[in-house]
Amino acid sequence: MSQTTQNKPRLTTSAMIASIADEGQETRSAPFGHALVKLAKDRPDIVGMTADLSKYTDLHIFAQAMPERFFQMGMAEQLLMGAAGGMAKEGFTPFVTTYAVFATRRAYDFIHQVIAEEGLNVKICAALPGLTTGYGPSHQATEDIAILRGIPGLTIVDPCDALDIEQAVPAIAEHKGPVYMRLLRGKVPVVLDKYDYTFELGKAKLLEDGNDVLIISSGIMTMRALEAADKLRKDNISVAVLHVPTIKPLDEQTIIAQAAKPGRLVVTAENHTCVGGLSEAVAALLMRKKVSCDFEVVSLPDEFLHAGALPTLHDRYGISTTAMVEKIKNRIG
Repeated sequence: MSQTTQNKPRLTTSAMIASIADEGQETRSAPFGHALVKLAKDRPDIVGMTADLSKYTDLHIFAQAMPERFFQMGMAEQLLMGAAGGMAKEGFTPFVTTYAVFATRRAYDFIHQVIAEEGLNVKICAALPGLTTGYGPSHQATEDIAILRGIPGLTIVDPCDALDIEQAVPAIAEHKGPVYMRLLRGKVPVVLDKYDYTFELGKAKLLEDGNDVLIISSGIMTMRALEAADKLRKDNISVAVLHVPTIKPLDEQTIIAQAAKPGRLVVTAENHTCVGGLSEAVAALLMRKKVSCDFEVVSLPDEFLHAGALPTLHDRYGISTTAMVEKIKNRIG
């Protein structure tokens, strides 16, 4: 545990479900729900489906606006995925929500056999990805990407902030085929508006450039990477940040072009276990393409994580901004 963590005041249990936004940071409320309603006004094929979690996946926004196109399937995730597949076969575009742990662990076979094998147009939007809840392994989907990456034809999206989500919703709706998107809910930070950013499915975007370190990141870790770059800059360490919102398929061309630049430490940063996620995908890509670089990983460990306050857990398991800065400084000496 870092010295910074030890010096912090003890947090209450309410921090187990705290927002990932920093105090005073700009946020938008329920960006997924509002974006889906906006899109569905011009897309009569779009329906919303959930397994008793509309309020906790922001799908209640859609349910209130379009109750005739909302389907509450109860606490039955396998049924949810099977029914979504059936709706897709009838020409609808189901947006399916539940917690990431339930979508990936409990309903995997139905995603694989009913949805993906048929190439059906189902969009699975799963809340509480990685370490975004303090309620222990039963709710922490730290291995969701690893579970699903092996499914042929399944697109995987890990947005950074509210803007990313708002732009990803119409993009994944337009995409033909199944999509799994990690969902940030509630009051979601707004970060990418400062970088003239536009979400493009399958494309990575260079947000910051620098000569000493390249951070290749996805999801909330892009927000942390940008914060880390700002802090490291004050110590005359120049950091580039490459945001990779689409984990599968990877934007191989952009990643290779950036990682191949000489003299930089390449760091992958993900809110996911070190096994089977962005880090291993990037490492395998660089090895296949014979790109030689100094390589470091910021990720969650390959273990069941403790329950507790999110800020404390993020420090403990190395995905806080402070922990990332310390790791990079130690690595480059």
